Amino acid sequence: MMLLTNVKLLNDSFVQIHIADGILHAVTEQNRDLANRRDGLEIRFEDAIAFPGLINSHDHLDFNLFPQYGNKTFKNYTQWAEYIHSEYKDDINAVLKIPEVLRVQWGLYKNLLCGVTTVVNHGKALTIPDQLIDVIQPRENLHSIQFEKNWKLKLNNPFKNNQHYCIHIGEGTDRFSHAEINQLINWNILNKEIIGIHAVAMNKKQSARFKAIVWCPDSNHFLLETTANIKELKQNTSVIFGTDSTLTANWNIWNHLRLARSTQMATDEEILDMLTVTAAHIWRTNSGKIKKGKDADLVLAKAPKDGSSMDAFYQLNPEDILMVIKNGAIKLFDEELKQQVYNAGIDVLKFSKIKLYDRIKYVKGNLPHLSDNIKKYYPEAAFPFIPYQPI
Repeated sequence: MMLLTNVKLLNDSFVQIHIADGILHAVTEQNRDLANRRDGLEIRFEDAIAFPGLINSHDHLDFNLFPQYGNKTFKNYTQWAEYIHSEYKDDINAVLKIPEVLRVQWGLYKNLLCGVTTVVNHGKALTIPDQLIDVIQPRENLHSIQFEKNWKLKLNNPFKNNQHYCIHIGEGTDRFSHAEINQLINWNILNKEIIGIHAVAMNKKQSARFKAIVWCPDSNHFLLETTANIKELKQNTSVIFGTDSTLTANWNIWNHLRLARSTQMATDEEILDMLTVTAAHIWRTNSGKIKKGKDADLVLAKAPKDGSSMDAFYQLNPEDILMVIKNGAIKLFDEELKQQVYNAGIDVLKFSKIKLYDRIKYVKGNLPHLSDNIKKYYPEAAFPFIPYQPI
């Protein structure tokens, strides 16, 4: 059981949140007595906002130790792929020498440090070593029309009718990229539900043939210096949000959100929904809202005393996060909460201590040990934190 008090929601209301058995048991006005409340862990916050754990709808968990590759603008993803495999062949091979289990584990931490509690992995099914956060691995992942062998047969498998088909599509600015969208639509003979990733070349009419579109603006701008026309696409389909891997995007999802906001193609509330309510609906999870009966996936973050909670949300960075809770369990907390967490009987020996920019964080598991192991294989690996010895 856990009670979080004096927290501010993004609608600017102050509440207390009661968590029991991994579920949000009650969300009530601050200082209002909870019916049938029992003694348990209580943590009081100061100047904090609370929001649902973020859902990152597109990542490649095993590709987040790469730096961004490509020093020019490309017309489509095939040009980029050919270029990096020609110009960065040795660099790519050096990263791939890191055992996959270590690369995947860092991919999980990358998301956790940013306040992501659910991530969708695109690509082959991966073995998850320690599920710090929820990992969704769609059973029907198709890479792209150009790089997925026998994609037409896989898409039209009559024995797989209840699955989402996830595929990179329209990742470019040329006719080729637009034409491949029509090719995919025309070959979707059995009308499978398709989630299209990137969709930069997609128009409003085409978007109606997709269950959802995953918007990855940071990755798009790095490769193409533009992004999908979300203002048009959102009229005909659902839009959810993804980061992609560090091959093409910054590790910090909050930079991506500020970029998305700057396009003015979606409102603040719409972008938030892409990461919470809408994503939870598309991926069929019991999360995405701070509401009784939902999974207790929460993020609490430092916010200025003045100004709206929504403005504070879009100003956040990983170092501002005070606590991440997944299924009712604390996965990360800030040093300012250490005494409260300790007093509540939480085993802090199961957390490791890191310095994330100018803040000290305690993270579930042994993150310093992970980074040390990775550097044994790849000394050039760069991390956004400084490790301390385990506490």
